[in-house]
Amino acid sequence: MREVINKNFLFFFLIVFFLYSFKKWQSEDEIHQSIFNKKYSIFSLNKILESEFANENVPLEDDFVWERFDKELLKNVYWQSNTILYLKRANRYFPVVDSILNANEIPEDFRYLAVIESGLENVRSPSGASGIWQIMKSTAREYGIEVNRDIDERYNLEIATQFACDYLNKAFEEFNNWTIAAASYNMGINGMRSNLKKQNVESYYDLNLNKETSRYIFRILAIKTIFENPKKYGFNIRSKDLYQPLSYKYIHVNNTINNLYEFSEKKNINYQTLKFYNPWLRSSRLPDASRKLYKIKLPN
Repeated sequence: MREVINKNFLFFFLIVFFLYSFKKWQSEDEIHQSIFNKKYSIFSLNKILESEFANENVPLEDDFVWERFDKELLKNVYWQSNTILYLKRANRYFPVVDSILNANEIPEDFRYLAVIESGLENVRSPSGASGIWQIMKSTAREYGIEVNRDIDERYNLEIATQFACDYLNKAFEEFNNWTIAAASYNMGINGMRSNLKKQNVESYYDLNLNKETSRYIFRILAIKTIFENPKKYGFNIRSKDLYQPLSYKYIHVNNTINNLYEFSEKKNINYQTLKFYNPWLRSSRLPDASRKLYKIKLPN
């Protein structure tokens, strides 16, 4: 019995000695690499078999279509900080966007167009497109949106969303296809019409387009896919983490306000809060020689 115990002990000792010696033989880099591989993993995504945009089918049986979709899905799944901000902001802005889309009979999927355009932030692109819906100055004026040094209604969410609806309804009348209408938001109705005619095709997925417009629908589809099932793609967000919708009231103004600093103080808010609720106010004054009626948001 004692022999058996001694043999087992000797065997155990040899294993421990071997492992210790092996670890000593490993270089620091080899150990580092081993730990890295145990602790860090990146996974490919399962292929999506079915998808649609505005009730229009995405032909995922076409491998080229899937590769383009997969590329945008991977980018948004693995750029986690960016996508989690999209999800958090959406809780604040989608209620306003959705209500206007619905009132104009625009499919709800177009909410994701705003996400890929701006990340739901009032940003300005290098080309001059501005606001959550990224509207060009010339296009804004064509649709009656006021743009000047002091006032830029491209930054007014309600006005800009109504513009998007007007544009998209016009594009749908032209193409009778929501996917193509969405892509035309990026390249313009005339450009889309010209490409469809030159290439003699009827589907967005059959078109050879510039790089930006070629990615456009797939970017929308990727965001839609993640938003519809965020936990599936690793995004675990508690309700309390979401940015809450703004609570506000309107006051109506039809005269010039020469000093918005003083105006804010009289309304018992600071200037920064006034600008946060009304990003369309672009300077420290609101000129109104024509006595136009403006609606200013104030927090409740």
